[in-house]
Amino acid sequence: MSTRLPLAIAVVGTVGLPLLLLVLAGSAQLEVAVVQRSGDLLLHSGSPYIPAPATVADYNPYLPGMAVFGLPHALFGDGPLTDARWWMAGTFFLSTAGAVTTLVRSARAAPDRRKGPRDASRRDSVSAALWLAVCPLVALPLVVGGIDLPVIGLMCWGLATAGRGKPVRAGLLLGIAAALKWTAWPALPVAFALVATRHGRRQALTCGATAMLAVATVVLPFLLIDPRGFAENVLAFPLGLGTTASPAESPLPGRLLAAYVPGGTLIAMVLLAVAALGIAASLLIRPPRTVPAAADRLAMGLALAMALMPATRFGYLVYPLVLWAWPRLAHATAGSRTPAGHCSPSRPLVDSATRTALPRHSRPGAVPHPQQRRTDDRERRCGERPLSGPPQTADGAGRKRADPEPGEETAP
Repeated sequence: MSTRLPLAIAVVGTVGLPLLLLVLAGSAQLEVAVVQRSGDLLLHSGSPYIPAPATVADYNPYLPGMAVFGLPHALFGDGPLTDARWWMAGTFFLSTAGAVTTLVRSARAAPDRRKGPRDASRRDSVSAALWLAVCPLVALPLVVGGIDLPVIGLMCWGLATAGRGKPVRAGLLLGIAAALKWTAWPALPVAFALVATRHGRRQALTCGATAMLAVATVVLPFLLIDPRGFAENVLAFPLGLGTTASPAESPLPGRLLAAYVPGGTLIAMVLLAVAALGIAASLLIRPPRTVPAAADRLAMGLALAMALMPATRFGYLVYPLVLWAWPRLAHATAGSRTPAGHCSPSRPLVDSATRTALPRHSRPGAVPHPQQRRTDDRERRCGERPLSGPPQTADGAGRKRADPEPGEETAP
């Protein structure tokens, strides 16, 4: 109770109350109106895009899946509950909680680790998602816009599911994210590399096929109906190559090159391509083997992309922030519910041979204290070697072996 009250106050104060006041006042960033208009267009014309946009407000730089968040407004008109921000925030909370839950269950399903109650796991995962939401860099876009946050949440959930060895579900989640916005597409090769490394190439192919099928089902019909309008809205405008300049002009390196260096747009695009090739090479040379490693690799790639794009804004940095933070929140959550006397996922596996100092009872002839015996037993269950000193030789002297015995496992 003592930890939930501050969390409830933080959520209400940083997200709930400000969002409610802005919705009632009708104040929002332009992208909220764009999403709601795309829902109206989808419902009445069959396409979420204006064929020949003339002003910034006419453009819809998002992929067709984003129009789903505008459908409540299209169906029921203006109202406190039809604002697209509620639905985008709800998607972010649910998907982030799902990502944390999946990663926590994967950690607790490891050998020699007792599984905690499933409802407690869900409560902890929801709490972790809420703590992430009250971070100012996340709470602000939730309240005023929120376009990128459902994309990020689905990316996290897809990575967590890929790490657990569920390729169809992972591909579906990542495909839905990729059908919302281009910024989710870098998650696809990272997830494929993770699945291939942990579960084999066949599983990776299944994940990739599912993701591509989901994206094609959502995007391809609108691309075929109006390819020129699709290209103008979704490709040219976000890259700063459209007939109308993009308002994304935060002074990051790509934007500064495009604005102040002759041929700077081309230079920024070349640097962006080099960064993408570097991340792709790293996936081939040293693919991620864990979900946190995959999230970190994706965060690095997106941070470089956001910094080098000719049309960019500081708000895009929420991508690497959330991708870096959520596996660590899940890690802390997994450790917080470990039953007493059992392994904590936060404890790394260690080998007693790597210790430089030995406990007192390791001296020859010393009798271990009962408390130390319990510690040694717990470490055996955790996969560690008991810290009871080096093995005894024939002469009774304690001496460390240089090499392990055949068949003996050593910790990484």
